[in-house]
Amino acid sequence: MNSLLDGKKITIGTCYYPEHWPKEMWEDDLFRMKKTGIEVIRVGEFSWNLTEPVEGTYVDDFWDEFLDLCSRTNMKVIFCTPTATPPAWLTEKYPEVLNAKRDGSLVYHGERCHVNHSSIIYRQKTALITEHLASHFASHPAIIGWQIDNEINCETDEFYSESDDAAFRSWVQNKYENLESLNDAWGTRFWNQTYSSFSEVHIPRQTNHNVGNPHQNLDYRRFVSDTARSYIKLQSDIIRKYLKEGDFITTNGMFNLDNHAMNKESLDFYTYDSYPDFAYDEYYEKRSSRDILDRMWSRNLTEVRSISQPFGIMEQQSGAGGWTTRMIMPCPRPGQIRLWTMQSIAHGAEFVSYFRWRTSTIGTEIYWHGILDYSNRDNRRIREVRHVCEDVKKLSRICGSRYVAKVAVVRTWDNQWDAQCDKWHSMLEDISQNGIYAAAARTHTPIDYIYLEPYTSAESLEKYELLIFPHAVVVDDKEAGILKEYVQNGGKLLLGCRAGLKTKEGHVTMDDLPGVFKEMTGCIVTEFTPEAPDEENIYVIKQGDSPQKYRIPAKCFFDQFMVTSDTAQIKGVYDSTYIKDEPALIKNIYGNGRVYSFGSTFSEEAAMGLFKMLGVSSPFEEFIDVPQECELAVRTDGAWNWLFVLNFDKSDATIELKQDMVDVLNGQSAKGAYKLPGYGVAVFEI
Repeated sequence: MNSLLDGKKITIGTCYYPEHWPKEMWEDDLFRMKKTGIEVIRVGEFSWNLTEPVEGTYVDDFWDEFLDLCSRTNMKVIFCTPTATPPAWLTEKYPEVLNAKRDGSLVYHGERCHVNHSSIIYRQKTALITEHLASHFASHPAIIGWQIDNEINCETDEFYSESDDAAFRSWVQNKYENLESLNDAWGTRFWNQTYSSFSEVHIPRQTNHNVGNPHQNLDYRRFVSDTARSYIKLQSDIIRKYLKEGDFITTNGMFNLDNHAMNKESLDFYTYDSYPDFAYDEYYEKRSSRDILDRMWSRNLTEVRSISQPFGIMEQQSGAGGWTTRMIMPCPRPGQIRLWTMQSIAHGAEFVSYFRWRTSTIGTEIYWHGILDYSNRDNRRIREVRHVCEDVKKLSRICGSRYVAKVAVVRTWDNQWDAQCDKWHSMLEDISQNGIYAAAARTHTPIDYIYLEPYTSAESLEKYELLIFPHAVVVDDKEAGILKEYVQNGGKLLLGCRAGLKTKEGHVTMDDLPGVFKEMTGCIVTEFTPEAPDEENIYVIKQGDSPQKYRIPAKCFFDQFMVTSDTAQIKGVYDSTYIKDEPALIKNIYGNGRVYSFGSTFSEEAAMGLFKMLGVSSPFEEFIDVPQECELAVRTDGAWNWLFVLNFDKSDATIELKQDMVDVLNGQSAKGAYKLPGYGVAVFEI
């Protein structure tokens, strides 16, 4: 157990930049934070030059003075390694540490995150600054934990420097060992790409249309992830040598790398940076507040939950957002800071830190507002943060509880990276991932995301009534085996189109689709096609004598099935065009469970229909009725349940409580009609 996520209370913090402000302001800032209810600050993620102003010369006076002040004021500190942005002396002397674009042009000093993580020099310099900071500061009583780097791979997740080129070549050679295996894995017989020496292997480079080799591109995505993970572990291993008992190591953000493996191998828990105001970024037309918009950040929080339970929020939006060069986000309306904070807590956060304490008056982020404005006087936003700090005192009982979901969306990193390399795959994922989440949100059907990792077992999946693998394009026998065992033990699995299409190398199987899922689905795909631009609307309609009627839209892609097992039934057919009456929805009994094969994508309407058909929609309706504009999230410790209702609309909402409950935030009992104001939050205990 660490000193921050201790299972006893929810802690509020903020990001603070003492290097931006005169020292005369520090003590008053810390005093005002404490008065507000803020107990923890994060510091130092962009401050390398303060500690090492010239190469090899370390100066600790600045942080010594500030941390001693924090001790005197009883302010706890999360200290960062400053490696996201190196000092100018480093990039000037060692230009090989700079990142490069695909055409080879360098990304220079002047912004942030302009380095590559493959450079031997940069890793050496990273190790030296981390060693110095950890050895000098880890014992300081004000420090309770460490953040490694900042939002790794945030500004870009593409790296094309000479250092990356050499590192990729070594990565490939270590993976494949010989050229025959490499050429086979990358399918180099196509378009005469065969390699006769590892020296000929390069990182993906500029080509006609920037297409390149799809199998190489898939390996490149794995390489970028592995490189970031090893860079984080480099620092974590150093810090752990000096870490005080009870202190922790974390990092922040999710940027297209295997965060699950990184968390398991290097961190104590994960933190996320939640900016729901991105939903309103640079809008040019009137948007209805009844759209999903900022509520979509619950989908990101669902992703964080899959990495780490509990987790923290290292940066929670507290003001308008934007740079001088891009992004324009409006100021949170009254109630939205509290709403977004409770959104994070509802999904499992037990530490929430606002970005930032005071809006910067210098630099690219002068429009990325914090709690306080430039004038430094108290304002509406700090009053709202005070309100939150009072609220969370009433929520201590939920600490250690878990988010409740009986439906999970199955993912793998290889499958997600394949979608980034394959337009046919990505168009399906875009529709289905958005559609499933929107359907779950509007029907109040909580979902989890489950990644099939090396340590995932069928037993760990048994708590779910339904698993959905929208487009299981890249799946191997082991991953399919886990799902087979889950179904045989009584689970329900829903597969979308293109299941079983590719091997782990990205090769298309010559087996009948759905390939590795063929046995458990009891069917094969006889024909398939993307939707034509002039296609009329196509629906999947009921087939057979089932009393349940449905009309489910099929969009973008159409698999046509043929039943191959006596245990399989055609439950739905296409209703129009040349595929009319072709099987589109198959149910197969497999062991003690069921597998459903749906031949298309999961648009919002389709997902809603399938949720209802499979009996998983709105699982809490016996307790509470909530309008679509609100989110319902439930946390439980096994004995007690806490129902969070979050109103993302500006208008009042009426909730119907069907049982006696306790309104946790006001301490009153509640039942029947309950009015929740626009952007309001209620937490009910039952």
